[in-house]
Amino acid sequence: MKTSDFLIKPNTKISLKDHPTDFTGSFKDKAEGAAALKEGVERLSKYQDILYAQNTYSLLLVFQAMDAAGKDSTIKHVMSGVNPQGCQVFSFKSPSSEERDHTYLWRNMKALPERGRIGIFNRSYYEEVLVVRVHPEFLQGQQLPEKLKKSKKIWQQRFEEINNFESYLSNNGTVILKFFLNVSKEEQKRRFLKRINRPDKNWKFSAADLKERQLWPKYMAAYEDMISNTSSKQAPWHIIPADNKWFMRWAVADIIANKLKSLKLAYPTLSPEQQARLSEAKEQLENEKD
Repeated sequence: MKTSDFLIKPNTKISLKDHPTDFTGSFKDKAEGAAALKEGVERLSKYQDILYAQNTYSLLLVFQAMDAAGKDSTIKHVMSGVNPQGCQVFSFKSPSSEERDHTYLWRNMKALPERGRIGIFNRSYYEEVLVVRVHPEFLQGQQLPEKLKKSKKIWQQRFEEINNFESYLSNNGTVILKFFLNVSKEEQKRRFLKRINRPDKNWKFSAADLKERQLWPKYMAAYEDMISNTSSKQAPWHIIPADNKWFMRWAVADIIANKLKSLKLAYPTLSPEQQARLSEAKEQLENEKD
């Protein structure tokens, strides 16, 4: 089983019906998947340490999904072995008044990871071609020239802008991986009921979630168009089966670790002069008297 099977190649028109949400590959059970996840987390931790030390590349992880698909828990489990100094998470909710006064990419630009770090976007600029597309009233409420709001090409234009933005990041050393956590409508219902029935989960449920659920077909169409138009060589989308959280977490961890491995990262090497100073420091410390 290869997680590369979840990668969407550029210029591929996708249908989410062709991507099973309950796929678990060759794993026999949850315990086997948990063991594989532990190994993946350890690999990721090793590569992240070198990424941070090398300070050349940055890694941007983008997570998009329907409510209750497991974005938060996936981030929590997959990044559990990462040094917090080298990782930062941003969750993007409804834009503030300050953010609405800028272009839609502005708030994401401010949150991009520095070199050597892993940046995680829990939702992202892709909301501008998802929720805004499903809710036309949101577009009309944006402080844009009227001709732009009325343009029939606005979504294709935004796809092009996002592709150019990601190409710019890639050309400057930011490695981008994008994950759509593909949960079924039936599994979402089960998770919503769990949030309602368990007092410790009540805080996770919002009545607004049910309203968005009624728009499921529109969201699926928006996701299909978005992924088809914005999965590129430099910033590929992965459609991850999300009905079984343990499998989803393993798949995401494996994809990230494999990508970092492919970068052939290495700890910085010292120049002869630096090596000489290091030897002098060692000698001084060893000869130091109490």
